[in-house]
Amino acid sequence: MEIEILTKNFRQTKQVGRALAREIIREGRGEKAAVIALVGDLGGGKTTFTQGLAAGLGVKEKVLSPTFVILKSFNARKNSSPFERLYHIDCYRIGKAKDIAELGFDEIIGKPENIVVVEWADKIKELLPKTSLFILFEFIDSKTRKIKIMLK
Repeated sequence: MEIEILTKNFRQTKQVGRALAREIIREGRGEKAAVIALVGDLGGGKTTFTQGLAAGLGVKEKVLSPTFVILKSFNARKNSSPFERLYHIDCYRIGKAKDIAELGFDEIIGKPENIVVVEWADKIKELLPKTSLFILFEFIDSKTRKIKIMLK
């Protein structure tokens, strides 16, 4: 099943991220990390969406794209949340999927207290758990985005 949402500006894109955070908190932990795989072109709204998700999880730090550092970790401890850490991974500069594996990716996704957001997830698709939630970002025009959430 798919859900499609049109957003007209960055605030609405962040609101979609916040709404997903609420839903993830409501569902609670699984046996492994909750993995959210983001796919879309440059400027498509992936980082903006992640900022909203992070805010919804109680992250207090500023969330920017980790393009140059590849991976950032944040305290995501909100009173009502069973999750402790948000990992934000940007695979834009990754040459091969094994490059991300060398950063401890398996260990990160193996811990149920983690939420992991992967931008440019299509570059490491073979490493992602089958339970990953895929979200596609598509340009409609300079301000409008189509966000397609692929439900299991």
